[in-house]
Amino acid sequence: MTMLHVLLRREIQCHAWAYLTLIPKKEKTVPSYCLCGHRKLSNHTPKNIKDFYRLLKLQEGCSLDDVRNSYRDLAKKYHPDSGSFTADSATFVQIEEAYRVVLNDVAEKMKLNEKEEEEEDKFKSLAPQHRQYLSFEGIGFGTPSQRERQYMQFRVDQASEQVMEYRKQKMEGQLATSSAMLAKDVRQSKKVKITQAIERLVEDLIQESMAKGDFDNLSGKGKPLQKFSDCPHIDPMTHNLNRILIDNGYQPEWILMQKEIRETIEKLRKDLIASRNKLGDQMTPYKINLWNEICEQFIENIKKLNKRINDFNLIVPILSRQMVHFNANKEIARAQELSETQREKAKAAENTKQAGHECGRESDLKTSFLKWMNLILK
Repeated sequence: MTMLHVLLRREIQCHAWAYLTLIPKKEKTVPSYCLCGHRKLSNHTPKNIKDFYRLLKLQEGCSLDDVRNSYRDLAKKYHPDSGSFTADSATFVQIEEAYRVVLNDVAEKMKLNEKEEEEEDKFKSLAPQHRQYLSFEGIGFGTPSQRERQYMQFRVDQASEQVMEYRKQKMEGQLATSSAMLAKDVRQSKKVKITQAIERLVEDLIQESMAKGDFDNLSGKGKPLQKFSDCPHIDPMTHNLNRILIDNGYQPEWILMQKEIRETIEKLRKDLIASRNKLGDQMTPYKINLWNEICEQFIENIKKLNKRINDFNLIVPILSRQMVHFNANKEIARAQELSETQREKAKAAENTKQAGHECGRESDLKTSFLKWMNLILK
């Protein structure tokens, strides 16, 4: 009888739990005597809420339907009366306990969310009305007329700040302009002082030269200066002074250096072409070695000339007057081409000359033959 009583109690308790799972939202308490038997049979200790979620294979934030569905699936697997090979009463007790704890936790969270939403709705109802009629850039508070007055005051303050900022920038610009003008005046005064000092020096040198008699033997002494240029855009005094200096051999250094560079490159080119012409058309090994030596010497001369061009570019006052370096290889190739053309022209001229001599001999023979025939006939 005792065993039968125990089995009946277990079966009644299992049926009661299955019945509770089918009830959707109302919770029905199970008699205490049914739970006491299972508490005695189960010897597990209370767990953390995360462990209960993990036991039900759920995550925090799930809904009530998810909890019920998960519990129903696990009850089918582990309920002692399910007839499944995984049925286990101890595991089912743990699942049932986890189900109740998780169900209560989800219900409390839903209540908290509802309370927060109600509070937000209360605060939303306290927001100022008729905002669609307020177009003052969100400035001010109160009635529309009060907001308008506050907005106008804000505009006045903003305008005054902009006026102050403009005046500040204007004063800074004037200060910068005055400092720039002051620096310009200082530079101009220094320039005037230097010009005056140079003019006094030149005047003193002229007076000293006149006292020594350096200007007594000039070719144009006592005659008016000739007007060299009729261009109205040129200062006649400056032009005449420059012309006098040039006529008497006083030229700027960069002009003399430019003239020297041009004469040097022309001389080198002529010498290279003449040397190539002397070697002739047929180049023997000796002539090839000689031509290589001439080319090496020409390359050295071009290097020296390029250094001279560097010096010239440093002192030339006009950027467009600067010169580029000469390429020795290009100059040698150009000299060879010119030498070939000159030799071809010389050959053509010699051929034409020989042809002319042969034609002259034939004409002389014809005339002499005709004269001889005339004499015979007479």
